[in-house]
Order: sequence, then structure tokens, then C-alpha cells
Amino acid sequence: MTSPLCLAVPLHSDLGRLGLDLRRRVFIVEQSVPPEIERDAYDDDATHIVALLNGDVVGVLRMVDLPEHTKIGRVAVDARFRGRGIATSLVRFAMDAARARGRTRLYLTSQSDKVPLYEKLGFIAFGDEFEEASIPHRAMKTY
Repeated sequence: MTSPLCLAVPLHSDLGRLGLDLRRRVFIVEQSVPPEIERDAYDDDATHIVALLNGDVVGVLRMVDLPEHTKIGRVAVDARFRGRGIATSLVRFAMDAARARGRTRLYLTSQSDKVPLYEKLGFIAFGDEFEEASIPHRAMKTY
């Protein structure tokens, strides 16, 4: 399979809007996350990254630079393209982009069933499992 092209895009660009639509489909429609939780104040200041494959937006994430770390989140992959390494490509791209800006402390909250994906990328789970939007999660970070 061809690797996706990952790009940082402005939130309100055409690609940014397609990324937000993908997030809506994955989190709000598929996973029943309330819209007021899925979109938040971080969206306007976040770096939004989309994965393109054959001209289509097939994955998205955002990263937010906070004083203590860069938080990667809202990782979503179109259902038709799951299991093809799209999320891995997105997260690697985000990690490289953060490190290129001197940001070495990375943090995320993973849905519990996705923890192995992030462990393969160097994240370590810590703390107890917790619920976010009625979905079990684990906090994870890199050192």
C-alpha cells in the first residue's frame, strides 16, 4: 500500500474542513461523542494534520503546544482505511513536527484499545484508566 501524504493545514482551509468532517464522522457519528466535547477551544490554536491518499483525506489529528508538553489528539481515520498504517503515519509526522520545533515532551490520551499503537511509537501509558466521553482511555507520554 502507498503511504499517505501527511500535511499540516489551517483549520479553516478546504483540507482543514475535510479533516473536521472526518473527525465528526468518527467521533460524533460512530462513537457517539457529544459534539460539545469533540470540538473545543484548543481547535483554533492547534496544528491540524491531515493524511491524504489518492487525493482523499483519510486521516486527521491535531496537536497543541502547551507549556508542559505538546498534546497529540483527535486522531481519526476513515473507517474504509483503518488497519493500513494511516494513524501511525499521522502520529509519526506529528512527533517529527513537534521535535523539529524543539518540543520533546509529547502527551496524549489514548482510547484504551489503541494503547498498543502508541506504545509502538514510543509512548508509555501511566496512571489509571479513566473515561472520557464514556470511552475508556489511558494517559500516555514520551520521555
